[in-house]
Amino acid sequence: MNNQKLYQIGLTMINGIGDILSRQLLESAGSPEAIFSEKPALLEKIPGIGRTLASEIKRPEVLRLAEKELFFIEKNGIAAVFLTDGSYPARLKECPDSPVLFYVKGCPDLASKYVLSIVGTWNATSYGRECTDHLTRELSQALPDLLVVSGLAYGVDIYAHRTSLNYHVSTVAVLAHGLDRIYPQVHRAVAVDMLERGGLLTEFPSETNPDKPNFVKRNRIVAGLSDATVVVESAHRGGSLITADIAFSYGRDVFAFPGKTTDPQSQGCNQLIRKNKAALITCAEELITAMCWDINRKKETVVQGQLFFQGDENSNRVMQLLHSHGELHINVLVQELQLPVYELSGILFELEMGGHIKALPGNMYRLLVPGS
Repeated sequence: MNNQKLYQIGLTMINGIGDILSRQLLESAGSPEAIFSEKPALLEKIPGIGRTLASEIKRPEVLRLAEKELFFIEKNGIAAVFLTDGSYPARLKECPDSPVLFYVKGCPDLASKYVLSIVGTWNATSYGRECTDHLTRELSQALPDLLVVSGLAYGVDIYAHRTSLNYHVSTVAVLAHGLDRIYPQVHRAVAVDMLERGGLLTEFPSETNPDKPNFVKRNRIVAGLSDATVVVESAHRGGSLITADIAFSYGRDVFAFPGKTTDPQSQGCNQLIRKNKAALITCAEELITAMCWDINRKKETVVQGQLFFQGDENSNRVMQLLHSHGELHINVLVQELQLPVYELSGILFELEMGGHIKALPGNMYRLLVPGS
């Protein structure tokens, strides 16, 4: 049995310890195993813990539950991805409340070059279905490295998954329950098909029911996994608006399809656009342009001597990457350079102020050349 994975899962089984407190425990103790072996008196001194939570950590039941879950995932070919694992997606790690551990079944490339969340109302109209179909089809033709994220729910979510599969686009569903079930049950066939081109992801262990609070909680993962979130249709209230708000709070791009002012299922989208929380799009080309994802755009010629200046090593590495690849999203730079986003942001700001690079819409950057 994998002891390291046992303690990682155990950390998520402690009553009263969420993702933020888990990070504090990890920072203080150094590892999940050290948390469980630490003396209660020392645990109590960790900020936010205290005597009650320290006693929860020491409950024997915690590791028994973790052992049961570890047996379940090993038996069913499920991976448990921990915050410190190299396979933990960089986009999600940037989010302060991202899960310290999640479970994934299938083969989704969560580090895909382009990751887009497509969400919307459960009561999708023919307009919403048409928008979803056209968007996915056009994106599949332009972006072969695209991953579509959604929630396997009724309406726009399931159309996003189905159209992705139809157009041979990888797609992953973020679930509000454990991987011992599929909800809604009617979408099981689609979920099974997704295992061949994408997969299923959840932070919830087996035997977790799809309770209402879980859907709200899972929305942050839908937003955090992606470069941008598209709301296809939404009433004036709904889970997709929560996802959009979370994506906006993360500094991610949000887009929405507009609808008639008299259409109840477009009120939420129109509201996002009116409040400048989402950019208006009507097709994939507008999304690609806004995100600077036009991979067919001709790269600019750069004189090699311009790449080097009297800056530090990381600054030169940024410029080399931009020279090699043209425009790059900040998330790609984070992955390539293995730097925290706050540190990279400082480097990018200095390079921009120095006239070496240019910031573009959609958190994209390119090397600045004379006349650009």
